[in-house]
Amino acid sequence: MPKFNDLSRPLVALDHDSTVVAAIELSRSSWLVGAVVPGLRREPRKKLAPDAEALLGLLQRWRDEAIAGGAKIARLCVAYEAGRDGFWLARWLRARGIECQVIHPTSIPVSREHRRAKSDRLDLGLLLWAFLGWLRGQPKHCSMAAVLTVEEEDAKRPIRERDCLVAEATRLVNRMTSLLVLHGIHGFNVKLKRAPVKLASLRTAEGEPLPPNTLAELRSAMQRRQLILAPIAEVEAARLERLKQAPQSGPNVMIMLLARVIGVGIETAEMLVREVLSRQLRDRRAVAGYAGLTGSPDESGQKRREQGLAKAGNSRLRRGLIQLA
Repeated sequence: MPKFNDLSRPLVALDHDSTVVAAIELSRSSWLVGAVVPGLRREPRKKLAPDAEALLGLLQRWRDEAIAGGAKIARLCVAYEAGRDGFWLARWLRARGIECQVIHPTSIPVSREHRRAKSDRLDLGLLLWAFLGWLRGQPKHCSMAAVLTVEEEDAKRPIRERDCLVAEATRLVNRMTSLLVLHGIHGFNVKLKRAPVKLASLRTAEGEPLPPNTLAELRSAMQRRQLILAPIAEVEAARLERLKQAPQSGPNVMIMLLARVIGVGIETAEMLVREVLSRQLRDRRAVAGYAGLTGSPDESGQKRREQGLAKAGNSRLRRGLIQLA
């Protein structure tokens, strides 16, 4: 029996004669919309400005054309590829009675030719073909992403903001270390509080003080790193305060429970809960596939070779699970 949260198949059987099926190719400057409309001999396509109201009017117009052609339309199904627009459009359409799904980009097969033709029109055709196969219930045709609520999306922001800040601080440390190595200076810890004061006493491999431009660049990088460390501390303090205020509400229960495991801190526990455990995936293989931890075999004839991890999922979750392992 399919589960309620099983996104590998639709919950309602597809009736082609009573369903308008549409797909949207989203971009920054325009939206290309295509559909399969009962009663119409053509497959309509229309390019729109990024405007949800115009999209809704277009879908309703196609539905009215199908009704005028003698079809009895009971469903209007729409899909688009997950990307920079997130899930706001899916939530907006669902609130207006339109079934909307978000397709995982990596689940849509594309040609393996080195220089294949690619355009919005061709991408729209692939999206529509994949969505129709999913609606028919064809197994492993494509996979859908769970549409998150505004609260679920907002709960991920502190984790991702901290990751970006930590990555920027690490980049500055690596840059300063590389600058010192260029002058033959090894073993100097640029992360110390007194590191800016000790810069003037450093000597290069030739016994000379650091050049003025290099010294200025190091001091500037140290100042920027200090500015980055402050918001990292604020994010961590806000998380601890949030868990302290409501330890038994929503996902906080799972976070506090995981944090009790030896080797799992608050940061890792929250990442696991926000990124994967709250998504209610079907089984362990679905979790591994979402994290990009499944195998990538290369088998043809007598050749049997394993290419390692697929790395086609959530990179943040994959890094956390590998570190935890």
